Amino acid sequence: MTASKKITQGLRIFASDIAQGFFEITHNSFALIGLAVIFIVIALTARPELRQVGEVKLFSWLQTRHGAITEPTDGIDVSDRATASDPQDLPKQQAAVAFWLSKKYRVAPEPLSSLVAEAYDIGIRTKLDPTLILAVMAVESGFNPFAQSSVGAQGLMQVMTQVHSDKYQSFGGKFAAFDPLANLRVGVKVLQDCIRSAGSVEGGLKSYVGAANIEDDGGYTAKVMAEHAKLQAVARGREVRVLTTRSRPPAAATTTNVEAAVPEIPAITPDKAATVALK
Repeated sequence: MTASKKITQGLRIFASDIAQGFFEITHNSFALIGLAVIFIVIALTARPELRQVGEVKLFSWLQTRHGAITEPTDGIDVSDRATASDPQDLPKQQAAVAFWLSKKYRVAPEPLSSLVAEAYDIGIRTKLDPTLILAVMAVESGFNPFAQSSVGAQGLMQVMTQVHSDKYQSFGGKFAAFDPLANLRVGVKVLQDCIRSAGSVEGGLKSYVGAANIEDDGGYTAKVMAEHAKLQAVARGREVRVLTTRSRPPAAATTTNVEAAVPEIPAITPDKAATVALK
């Protein structure tokens, strides 16, 4: 037998031994795994509490893995948290209002669409005209969700956060004042209380701006009612001329700072200060 044949035969024997050994190891491993599975099944059947603990841990692990897989690596995906929607998805009446406000206040129609939809929804629940709610928002903040007055009124509806901090608890705390929908809901609650207490929309608006005990509210009520009338006309399908207004922090005449809104009025007394703090 030549040397090459001996080498070839030796390699075949070596490969055969390795294959046989691998088969035996694998076979034994599968057997052990099978026995382990049988043992686990018997244990879980006999001990239901162990099965429950295992299910909870497995579910927790799967959730963690799902979050790790779906979480973006290049930043935070805020699309699910964005307060915006397609105005084309709104009913015709609401879409008309959203586009009109967008053009007038130079605000993107998508976030305005969410606010308009919310105003109509909450208006049904509170029995307030949604166009009145939107008119208050327009005059108060020009649809700037981060607006703040000199006396601390904040957000779209210019709510006095410190006074009404309890109303924000269900939304996660006082910083929810800068969440558009949370601020809208709290502001509508305050407005509703003011109207109920005053007995009329005009009286409620005067109270809302903090001028309930002052004869002149600086034209605030008239401004809101005028905007309200325009929005009602837009909602009815009428063409209303748009005089564009840049989105801005609340002007002096549209904030709870009565001293700034009405310069000729004497300094606010303690009684009047309590009224201002109502909003």
